[in-house]
Amino acid sequence: MRFMILVKADQNSEAGVMPSEELLAEMGRFNEELVNAGVMLAGEGLHPSSKGARVRFSGKERSVIDGPFAETKELVAGFWIWKCASLQEAIDWVKRCPNPMLGESEIEIRQIFEAEDFGEAFTPELREQEERLRAKAVQQAGGG
Repeated sequence: MRFMILVKADQNSEAGVMPSEELLAEMGRFNEELVNAGVMLAGEGLHPSSKGARVRFSGKERSVIDGPFAETKELVAGFWIWKCASLQEAIDWVKRCPNPMLGESEIEIRQIFEAEDFGEAFTPELREQEERLRAKAVQQAGGG
C-alpha cells in the first residue's frame, strides 16, 4: 500500500519561515531511516500558498485564485509518499517523526488509490495507458 503523508501548514510555514538547522538535521535522519527501511518513495516541502494558485472548476469554466489562502490549518506545507504494509505501519512511522513545526502541528495520512481499487471500470486498455504514462514520467524525471 502507498500512503501520502501530508504535513499541515502553520502560520510560520505560510509566512515563509524556514526550518532551523537542527530541525533539518532531525528530518534528514528521519528520512534516512525511512529510506533504509524501504518506506520512503518521495518527499518534499512546499513553498507558502502566497506563491501558489488554485484553479476553480465550474462546468466548462475555469477561474484562477491567487494565493495566499486563508485557512492555514487546511493547507499542506510538505508531503511524503510512503510504501507501508498497512495504515497502522504508516501511523507508527509518523509517530516517530520529529515535530515539523515550531509549535503544535498535524500530519495527515491518506492511502493512495491503486489500479485494483477501481475494479472493472479500469479496463485493460486504461491500465496499459496508466503503466505507459508512469514509465514515461519516471524516464522524464531521470529515474529510468
